[in-house]
Amino acid sequence: MCVFINRGLNLGRLAFILIVALSGTVVLLSLGKWQLDRLTWKDAVLDKINSRIIGFPKPLPAKVSEQIDKYLPVLIDGQYGSKYVRVLASRKHIGAGYRIISPFLIQDRKILVDRGFIKIGDPMPSTREGVIKVKGNLHWPEEIDAFTPGPDLNNNIWFARDVQALSEHFGTEPTLVIASEITPSEAKIEPLPINTASIPNDHLQYAITWFSLAIVWTFMSITFLWRTRSKSKGIN
Repeated sequence: MCVFINRGLNLGRLAFILIVALSGTVVLLSLGKWQLDRLTWKDAVLDKINSRIIGFPKPLPAKVSEQIDKYLPVLIDGQYGSKYVRVLASRKHIGAGYRIISPFLIQDRKILVDRGFIKIGDPMPSTREGVIKVKGNLHWPEEIDAFTPGPDLNNNIWFARDVQALSEHFGTEPTLVIASEITPSEAKIEPLPINTASIPNDHLQYAITWFSLAIVWTFMSITFLWRTRSKSKGIN
């Protein structure tokens, strides 16, 4: 009778382990599938943004909305204000430098223009006179977090493109155009067109991680079941 009880207990234990093993595998595979679905969704979002970025440029809307006009390609004519700020930045294979942001006057309006990148140590070119044509995209960069320091106004160095703070600093609309092309071009300042490279899309890596864990979990479960079964036979 003790033999039957032990066999019953062992079968119950094996069944419990099997249920846990299968449940874990299903959960991990489901998480991997969910990440693949998210990857498909994110790719569609990025494709939509990219198509919008490279669209035919339009005049600046009379009333700009971040929700509606983000990434909108525009073509504007006007003049730079006499002042500018330097936003600390870096570029791969080039090193540290600054993004130059200036107020830009368009008839009775004043907005912000990100003119591009200049290396640390390079002198700022003198402000051009006459009409300047800027082709670019409306954008509201999300570069501020709890660890972003405030601007160093004494040295005219900012650490993020905070559109609202910059507009208050210059007395402009909270509207920023990231230049992709400036005519006439400026020596030493290279426009950095907006793109989707800074938008995270790590869902494929996450999916691979979850599927890999599912394989490991399954292998470990099979090994554990095999050892448990072997011990059960030894006891009986």
